[in-house]
Amino acid sequence: MAQADDSTGLPASLATAWGLRERPSKGPKPGLSLDRIVGAAVRIAAAEGVEAVSMPRVAKALGVSTMSLYRYVGAKGELLILMQEAATPPAPALDPAADWRTSMELWAREQRRILYANLWLLRIPLTGPPATPRQVEWMECGLSALAGTPLAEEAKLSVLMLVGGYVRSEAAMMSSIDAAIRESGRTPDEHLREYARTLAVLTTPERHPGVTKVLASGVLQGADEEDDEFEFGLACVLDGVAALIARRARS
Repeated sequence: MAQADDSTGLPASLATAWGLRERPSKGPKPGLSLDRIVGAAVRIAAAEGVEAVSMPRVAKALGVSTMSLYRYVGAKGELLILMQEAATPPAPALDPAADWRTSMELWAREQRRILYANLWLLRIPLTGPPATPRQVEWMECGLSALAGTPLAEEAKLSVLMLVGGYVRSEAAMMSSIDAAIRESGRTPDEHLREYARTLAVLTTPERHPGVTKVLASGVLQGADEEDDEFEFGLACVLDGVAALIARRARS
């Protein structure tokens, strides 16, 4: 169970993120602060992966005892939430004159940019709906993009979950593929052509007519730009949202 803050009744991580929890005015070592602790943890995650983050590892990086960190952060789970908050910039400013789709495209692209710049964020488990200051700010931004549509509030939240889920899934998949390609020592085009040769050996036109057509088309002879794949998927997702909005408008 998450540690609770006695003064607010909220989980300690949220109370800290929102500035509702009293921080020590003086740490056990001069210069130690919550910002320094979170910053050190973020640097470890960026360099070694979020799995490398632990209270002893952060303490070592700061040159302090592990126990001294607990005056500021109650547990690793709380630290991970504060790290995510620190790595997330403000939500984009939407053009009030833009239509919902243009605004949602910006919302999605900016989320993807943040994830690609901080791939370790993808390794932090999702433990609940958005509740930290930055998460709520991004939710408000997405809801404002849909404000002029005929969608009910429940549907707006569902759209944000759909689009945000697509962004996170695409970033996770592409980062895994990129890591595999780098480990193989091949270029993306070489990796794709090797995949095409593998499929050609393992499949037959009789059992796999669809795969055979893909191979014959030559589409697997050269890798598309990552942005092309993302934009194709985003367009398909938003086409579905557009159809939903049209149905709601007619009804």
